[in-house]
Amino acid sequence: MFSFSPSIIFHFLLLLSISNSAYSKSNAATIYEVLRDYGLPMGLFPKGITEFNAGDDGKFWVHLDQACNAKFENELHYDRNVSGSLSYGKIDALSGLEAQDLFLWFPVMSIRVDVPSSGLIYFDVGAASKQFSLSLFETPLDCVAVTPDNHADFVTAYQGEAGRLRYRFDQETSGRDVL
Repeated sequence: MFSFSPSIIFHFLLLLSISNSAYSKSNAATIYEVLRDYGLPMGLFPKGITEFNAGDDGKFWVHLDQACNAKFENELHYDRNVSGSLSYGKIDALSGLEAQDLFLWFPVMSIRVDVPSSGLIYFDVGAASKQFSLSLFETPLDCVAVTPDNHADFVTAYQGEAGRLRYRFDQETSGRDVL
């Protein structure tokens, strides 16, 4: 007859528990369902995201096959890696997402839905907040791949410690030469 020590049984149950929780997390949901569970529209990220992680603490990351742009009311640029911190109705500490307004690109720092019945969603780009209709983000949109060559015509200044605004300027559409 077999005899198991309590220590072996404990370790076996611990391993079984860890493997079950890891399995259920990896198969738990899509990033779109995670957004919905946090009271956010599923269309905040483009179609086709299969690689992501969302922790119990709200921290998340998504990985796209390549950087891309999606057109809502304005154009959004998604880096290959986007990360942030989810809380109900809000994404904070966002990185890897930029919004275009006129010819300028602004880093999106947070996204929030204050009152879902208002039908509005807010994108915080540092110095300002831009509101959009929630209906624009109901379903994930296609995203057009961009390569580094697509951004060769942009002049980029990064937001520094002093709070300088990061922007990109498209020389071709502005009609001016930049020295």
